[in-house]
Amino acid sequence: LMIQITTGLFLAMHYTPDTSTAFSSVAHITRDINYGWMIRLLHANGASAFFACLFLHIGRGLYYGSFLLLKTWNIGTILLLMTMATAFMGYVLPWGQMSFWGATVITNLLSAIPYTGHDLVQWIWGGFSVDKPTLTRFFTFHFILPFIITALTTIHLLFLHETGSNN
Repeated sequence: LMIQITTGLFLAMHYTPDTSTAFSSVAHITRDINYGWMIRLLHANGASAFFACLFLHIGRGLYYGSFLLLKTWNIGTILLLMTMATAFMGYVLPWGQMSFWGATVITNLLSAIPYTGHDLVQWIWGGFSVDKPTLTRFFTFHFILPFIITALTTIHLLFLHETGSNN
């Protein structure tokens, strides 16, 4: 998580969350910033490694019956969902064709919620389609959520030390 936060801070120094310049700012980071290509690769591949570690951790918890420690397990579930949301928002940030499509399709799934789904999608998008407000919001949340995840990880550890692990 610390590698993700560190590389993310360096990437955020050069990224511009604007629909017309987001893709070119990612290209600028990759081509023109000293070791920008490496920072970007560490950030992207570090996320994959982080998820592999999370899934191994969850598997270990299932094997040893850690789901019986309800407070710890529930915070862990919230951590997993927040990490998945953070990764999704990071996927959208380059604002290329696929990330634009991903933002449209995934957020549009919320329209299946009865009564409020359509309004919720428009609220997330900031209008009637995915555009600049969506990109700005996703960048903001992608920047803030890792710090919230760090705080929740501390709470996760506190609950674990309250009961002790069972492996």
